[in-house]
Amino acid sequence: MGLTETFEWHGRRVRWGRTGSGPAVVFCHGTPWQSRLWQPYAEALADEFTCYLWDMPGYGESSMDPDHRVSLDVQGELLAELLRHWGLSAPHLVAHDYGGAVSLRAHLLHDARYASLALVDVVAVAPWGSEFFQLVRENAEVFAALPPAVHEGAVRAYVDGASHIGLTQDQSDMLVTPWLGETGQAAFYRQIAQADQAYTDEIEPRYAELDLPVTVMWGAEDTWIPVDRGRTLAGTIPGAQLDVIEGAGHLVQLDQPVRLATRLHRWLTSR
Repeated sequence: MGLTETFEWHGRRVRWGRTGSGPAVVFCHGTPWQSRLWQPYAEALADEFTCYLWDMPGYGESSMDPDHRVSLDVQGELLAELLRHWGLSAPHLVAHDYGGAVSLRAHLLHDARYASLALVDVVAVAPWGSEFFQLVRENAEVFAALPPAVHEGAVRAYVDGASHIGLTQDQSDMLVTPWLGETGQAAFYRQIAQADQAYTDEIEPRYAELDLPVTVMWGAEDTWIPVDRGRTLAGTIPGAQLDVIEGAGHLVQLDQPVRLATRLHRWLTSR
């Protein structure tokens, strides 16, 4: 399944793809990830669902124009527009990491509607932002000027730390490659520099307003966003429960693919 289609929005080029038939399921990736994390899940569900993948602007195969902001406010507005472009009035939404904040902002601020919402190790409640995030935000231009080999080493170490069981070389390459080269290196530090907790602070008080089926899934060994944030999030959303996945870190898609796929299939087919 490739991202064979393009959606143009405010000068940004959003690459997306669709496969399968049945009720619509839209997958949202986070940072510094891309839609390829969700690709095996979309392909596995394609017999029962129409699955949509897309790369946010500034990520993966989508445009990385230095003049275009890629912050959470932009991505939330874009998701709502993208759903309208696809003609989807109420798809199922599956979101990971930043994709959680993007999907919540699209719903609460831009009138996007979902049949259900699955939040997997998401950025949604304060506090968030690692010491690395803070350092990059304060010195983005310095990091963008790192020698390519040093940059690649830093990104690989950063990405590898999101897995509990460890990444294979192919998995590491998949996640790191979009951030290499002059364009990718600048884009990597730009998206971190534009990360701001204010964009979740704006909507966090409104999670109690959510009136749709919501499940919160979390890797038990997530060191990027500890599972206590998942408990907090599930406790603020009416009817939501926390489903902890043992043996998984932040990259639960790669750490425990069978356990996550089983839970997602059960959730989607029960709606």
